[in-house]
Amino acid sequence: MNYLIVDDEPIAHRILEGYCAELPFLKKVGNAYNALEASTILTNQNVDLIFLDLNMPKIMGFELLKSLSKPPKVIVTTAYKEYALEGYELDIVDYLLKPFSLPRFLKAIHKINVEEETKVFKATSVDEIKNDRFFLKGDKMHHQILMQDILYVEAFGNYSKVYFAEKMILTHEKISTLETSLAKEKFLRVHKSFIVAIDKIETIGGNQIYINDHKIPIGQTYKSKINTLISGKE
Repeated sequence: MNYLIVDDEPIAHRILEGYCAELPFLKKVGNAYNALEASTILTNQNVDLIFLDLNMPKIMGFELLKSLSKPPKVIVTTAYKEYALEGYELDIVDYLLKPFSLPRFLKAIHKINVEEETKVFKATSVDEIKNDRFFLKGDKMHHQILMQDILYVEAFGNYSKVYFAEKMILTHEKISTLETSLAKEKFLRVHKSFIVAIDKIETIGGNQIYINDHKIPIGQTYKSKINTLISGKE
């Protein structure tokens, strides 16, 4: 991800460069100390992310942002909290108040990663998923997944755990998103926190589904689905 720092304070550039050095996927393409320098770099370079100060000479940060027809991702870095609302109206990623810590910086970057992961998943069409092959982001990598290899999915807060015979992938996708994307004829929601691959079910007993060495609970509101599955009636 190519980034540009736009700030009239040299020390702000050094701090951001130090933080960015902790993340190898970030690559600096320029330093601008006013909006005019920033415009030149944006014209001549491929910029994915701007760290944008607001209070700069001649042209303010938001004035620069409004002048861009297709602005890149923007993380505001400023000492002035009163512009936060305007910033979010301009669809910025995050608003960092100086001085901000490395953990707060990483949280802002994480918002970009989550958004991009969601775009990648949504860009995978239903037809592609029904053809049993799609990409799932986890552990900072995109894993090519064969649908028939999935055993079950478990909700994990705003994340999901996707289980296979030999591994588990933790993904940022919510279980509700996965449920709408996976082929309904092959997967069944059996609990608010679990989706199972129907052909991987070995036995069903009481309120438990057994898949290999895994025990998956059956939710009270999902028992009718299990009964329908067992009876073979639609």
